[in-house]
Amino acid sequence: MSERTLARTRGSRAMVLLSVALCAAACATRAPESPAHRLGVASWYGPGFHGKRTSSGETYDQHRLTAAHRTWPLGTAVRVTNVETGKSVVVRINDRGPFVDGREIDLSYGAARALGFVATGTTQVRLEPLSGKIPPDVGFAVQVGSFFDIPHAQALRHRIAAQGGLGRSPGGRASRGVYLTQGEVEDQTVYRVRVGPCASRHEAEAIASRLGGAGLETIVVEENYVRE
Repeated sequence: MSERTLARTRGSRAMVLLSVALCAAACATRAPESPAHRLGVASWYGPGFHGKRTSSGETYDQHRLTAAHRTWPLGTAVRVTNVETGKSVVVRINDRGPFVDGREIDLSYGAARALGFVATGTTQVRLEPLSGKIPPDVGFAVQVGSFFDIPHAQALRHRIAAQGGLGRSPGGRASRGVYLTQGEVEDQTVYRVRVGPCASRHEAEAIASRLGGAGLETIVVEENYVRE
């Protein structure tokens, strides 16, 4: 290699190293995007991803109140409001997406169902970041039964309520109660019997264990207290 060629090679390497250093410095000083209120299009994803790992490392549960966003920090809590209906629900960012141009957020099936746009696939929404804290209107509950006919659901509800001893949520926030929620399974209405609210999953699991000891089949769910 001639001295001239060697000098050019060294010069090129120096320029590459300088570019890398400048890029690293710029990246180090560039602050990550801060969540801000905005309007955009929401879509939803569900069965094809249920049980798979999310970008946060959690297992995706399509029934929980979660969402995917391209840039907002994982763990951020966001109130999502359906502009058309005014219904809102709080979700937690635990995944990355959507990867379709023109869409701002990809909601779980459970969140989309709460907002009422499962059938249409997308809807216009307002996003309000909540500084990473889940507000009091989102919590957990223990599901103890699911029925296609309301008389059976009401009978179980009355039986559990008659047992008493459900107590209050920590801090005296609200009395735990036994209530019914309504949903759809394969175009059929289902009536779910639930106990709550619970302030944490740990609290709900303790109640589920106690009710399970009484012979009931229980499952802890992330309850969506939707604001009308």
